[in-house]
Order: sequence, then structure tokens, then C-alpha cells
Amino acid sequence: MGPIGVFDSGYGGLTVLKEIVAELPEYDYIYLGDNARAPYGNRGFDTIHAYTLECVQKLFDMGCPLVILACNTASAKALRTIQQKDLPRIAPDNRVLGVIRPTSEMVGTITQTGEVGILATNGTVSSESYPLEINKFFPHVITHQLACPMWVPLVENNEHEGAGADFFVKEYLGKILAQSANIDTLVLGCTHYPLLMKKIRQYLPGGITVLAQGKIVARSLKDYLKRHPEMESRLTKNQEHRFYTTDDPAIFNHMAEIFFGKEVASDKIDQD
Repeated sequence: MGPIGVFDSGYGGLTVLKEIVAELPEYDYIYLGDNARAPYGNRGFDTIHAYTLECVQKLFDMGCPLVILACNTASAKALRTIQQKDLPRIAPDNRVLGVIRPTSEMVGTITQTGEVGILATNGTVSSESYPLEINKFFPHVITHQLACPMWVPLVENNEHEGAGADFFVKEYLGKILAQSANIDTLVLGCTHYPLLMKKIRQYLPGGITVLAQGKIVARSLKDYLKRHPEMESRLTKNQEHRFYTTDDPAIFNHMAEIFFGKEVASDKIDQD
């Protein structure tokens, strides 16, 4: 038995953990941010797979039987290989879940026009994971994508609510909506992007729904545990939260408060 592990290349996964804790407060959680090697967004498939698998293994070693990849890039470029090839070899009774599938399962029930926009990192967009996953559940839905490379730096430099963010929010929204006048739903396909929600809503035309992943993933996890009592019974329930980073804990603690909404105390974990 052990806690639920939550992994991200950096801080963005804390926006997902925040919602998971709100939905499922009774469980124990360990968060691991690979901040020393972030961002993952522009790295290749093999590198992202290697880094993600290494961090998943660390969470397994800390006793987590279930790990959530709260990172769109890792979910897009590493999850399938880990599930299909690595888990049977290293931990056949453990499970690793991502954030793209739960969002894809939801989006087709929300769009009225059948056209959806995905705003994400270069890595997530190039992987084509969202169009592929959405098409599995909703073949009629047309998916448009746009990489937003400046949004993560804005958030990580705590400029997401400042005037400097306005230009890039307006620019990317304009570009995605220019792809089709029928887009009525936008997916924030990066866990950093919810911190830009105020700006996004400010510059977005009326009638367009914006989906952040945190609540969707939290509800999906709750449903998963109901459907898999064999996994739920392996999770400890002391409401304990532990945080680890591969970089400087002092920097992580400062940044984490922005994403998680309250103070955290992290420890450093070494990379292999």
C-alpha cells in the first residue's frame, strides 16, 4: 500500500494535483517535479520517455502503486510506451495514467459545432495525441491545434497576470480562432495554462467554452478508483502530501505556491 504519485516535468502538474486533492482529499499523495530538466516540450520522444520512466520508477520506489502523469508532453510522448512495454517488465501490478485521455473523453460532449481548438506545447502538438484520442471517442469532431511557446515562460516568471501577458494571449487566441470560425471549445492542453485563464477569458469572444484539465482529471481519477477497487484498496489514506523536486527545493517551494495555491515544503531527489 502507498500514496498516489503525481509527476510533471515542472510545476504545472500542481494545478492538477490541487484539483485531485480537492476531489479526493482522503488519500496520500507524492508530487515529483523534474524541474532540473524542464521544460520537456521541445525534447524528442526518446528523451522524454527516458526521463518520464526514470521519474515514474522513483515514485514506484517510494511506494506509489498508481502514478498520474500530470504533464501533457509526458502523456503524449511517453505514456503509451510505459503502459505497454515498461510496466509489464518493471511493475506489472502498478498503473500509470495520463491527462490527455480524460480530456479527450469529455470534449466531444461539450462542443456544439463539432470543432475544437487545442492550445498546447510544441511537443504535445507535434505528437498529434489530442486529434488521435479525440477521434477515437468522437470521430465527427474536427480538431485544430496551436503551439503556444510563450505561455509557459510567462507563467513561470510570474508574469501571467501582468500587462506583458496580454500580447501573447491575444496573439495565440487570434491564431487558433483564425483556423476556423466554428471553434466553440478550447482545450488548455498544458497544465501551466490555467493560470492564464483570466487573460484568456478577457480576450476570448463570447460563446466559447474553455476547458482546463485539473477538474476533468480529478473526476476521471475518482471514477477510475470506483471501477478498480483492486487498485483503490492499495492506496493509503492519511491525507499526507509530500513534494519532491530534482532542482533547488527553495525555488520549487516559492513557485509551487503560485500553482498549488498554498505553501509547500519540498525535498530534493537526485537524478540517476
